[in-house]
Amino acid sequence: MKKNHFYSGNILAVLFIRLLIVLFFLTLSRIMIFFFNLSYWEDLSFNQFISILIYGVRFDISTLCIIATPYIFFNTIPFHFRNNKAFQAINNLQFSIFIIVAFMLNFIDVIYVRFTGKRMTGDIISMLGTGDDYTPLFIQFLKDFWFPFVLWIVFSTITIFLIHSVKISNKKSKLPALAYYLINTIWFLIFGFFTIIGIRGGFQLRPVSIINAGEYTNAKNTPLVLNTPFSIAKTYGKPALNYVEYFPDEESLNNIYSPLHNGFKPGLHFTFSNSADPNIVILIMESFSSEHIGALNKKAPESPVETYTPFLDSIIEVSLAFNGYANGKRSIEAIPAILASLPALMNESYITSGFSGNKINSLASLLEKKGYTSAFYHGGNNGTMGFEPFIKMAGFDSYYGRSEYNNDIDFDGKWGIFDEPYFQYVSQMIDNTPEPFLAAIMSLSSHHPYTIPEQYQGHFPKGPLEIHESIGYADYSLKRFFQSIKEMDWFSNTIFIITADHTSEAYSHQYQNPIGMYRIPIVFFIPGKKLKAKENIIVQQTDIMPSILQLLDYDRPFIAFGESVFDFNARRFSVTFLNGTYQLINKNYVLQWDGEKNFSQYNIFEDPRLQHDLAGIEDSATKNNKYLLKAIIQQYNNRLIKNNLTAN
Repeated sequence: MKKNHFYSGNILAVLFIRLLIVLFFLTLSRIMIFFFNLSYWEDLSFNQFISILIYGVRFDISTLCIIATPYIFFNTIPFHFRNNKAFQAINNLQFSIFIIVAFMLNFIDVIYVRFTGKRMTGDIISMLGTGDDYTPLFIQFLKDFWFPFVLWIVFSTITIFLIHSVKISNKKSKLPALAYYLINTIWFLIFGFFTIIGIRGGFQLRPVSIINAGEYTNAKNTPLVLNTPFSIAKTYGKPALNYVEYFPDEESLNNIYSPLHNGFKPGLHFTFSNSADPNIVILIMESFSSEHIGALNKKAPESPVETYTPFLDSIIEVSLAFNGYANGKRSIEAIPAILASLPALMNESYITSGFSGNKINSLASLLEKKGYTSAFYHGGNNGTMGFEPFIKMAGFDSYYGRSEYNNDIDFDGKWGIFDEPYFQYVSQMIDNTPEPFLAAIMSLSSHHPYTIPEQYQGHFPKGPLEIHESIGYADYSLKRFFQSIKEMDWFSNTIFIITADHTSEAYSHQYQNPIGMYRIPIVFFIPGKKLKAKENIIVQQTDIMPSILQLLDYDRPFIAFGESVFDFNARRFSVTFLNGTYQLINKNYVLQWDGEKNFSQYNIFEDPRLQHDLAGIEDSATKNNKYLLKAIIQQYNNRLIKNNLTAN
């Protein structure tokens, strides 16, 4: 008889060898993220890579034990029926399914990490339920990134082939019944014990979690240490936030940082075309990284050869413009930050979290008190990413999506309505809106798969990244929007804010580190006016709401995790959360902290690539940054948990 296996032994030896095979390929599938994104980690030395690879095995073992628990249990229970062929077939099938899914998640993140800078977490399950556009997009994802898909099939096939090539011997045990049950019960307990230790990630007091990756490397390299099944398993169904008490009482906490603003005194004195309150139009451009915008890169060491946003550049020249910071890496995190001054300081987005039903103040709810009509415009499929329910919870009067547009001749086939026709539709809708109004408009054409109308293909510079042509189209759509509205009566009595939801995949080095990966435009434009403020300051998305409120002389209390750019006495900072690590940019420094004991600090100007950790220097700047970050976290966590996000 032809031999169709390379090893045959007792069931426990076979189990151990099979687990080692899966561990090897699980580790290999995890580090594929490095080889598919070499440019992002090109500063990583060989020794650092090997160190990360070794430390990552701890998380791989934890993942293996999680997915293999039923398999281990049914192969070690001390009963003879575990050798039954039908029983083994069922047990092997369920284990194979877990292996295939684990590999799939790792290979999805091979590409996904380019856009988010992190491994997927448990909130991906919630996000899949926020719209019906993920199935066609997943199919498009497979078309565009087919090679990781092929590798997933290859890895899964080889792994399953190898584990099934390790056969359980047909030899029956010659041990007496009592000895058989006694010995195998001991082995059952031994395997059970080490499975639990493996899941916990060691013998330490607390189980290993995402935060432990910070013990071995910095925030940028965390995706290399972790694996995706582990990240999802450790975050799914877990509380998004924990109550913290870094400061013992409210007074000491508020002395360091408080999101409560008491309103603004009149002082900016802008004169508009009439005495009525000015209108507000916020344009949120999909994936408009600062890297794509020539006007924001004039002094950059790696300036782009050409700009992909000639119209936005022309607006920036006559505006107050900042090379600012996004508060997250996803659109679902940007909307609360921009419209309600709520940053994304947890693994799950606010929109999909259990806090989404909290009472909040937003631009819409606050300006309603001043008689403003409000509307949110997004040409995407209604319900996508939970935008529509959040917009309603935030107090907007109306939501206009693809359904309201009601003309699929302009449908891009994936996300929604192409930017140019949708922006024209918005201009007409706004023109028929009573003043004063608040209009928030979000583009979508510069989102993967970067589809543009057939008549414009080849019209815009392609550049080194696939997104560049669609950035050019979106910028053209923005130009057409302004051409349409500049003769409308309300135009000269309107404040325009142009920003991005998040950054895209980066090309140049300066945008591939934990600072550059958040760089977006934040532009304040008033037709015919010259805005004045300190331009060389740190500005984040959560600063947009209080800045608008100060422009409007809003004099009532409100909650905002940002500061007005027109308040020259305000503390300037940017705060984000990614891969279990908080990041605070304040003055010349960036502080990264895992929320427990591991932190790093870098001088942004002297060390722009963040190569030299200053964590050992405990000076006043370091202490102040730690206090500020802790105070922000405590205010954020505890206010969300207590449903205390309004001033009254």
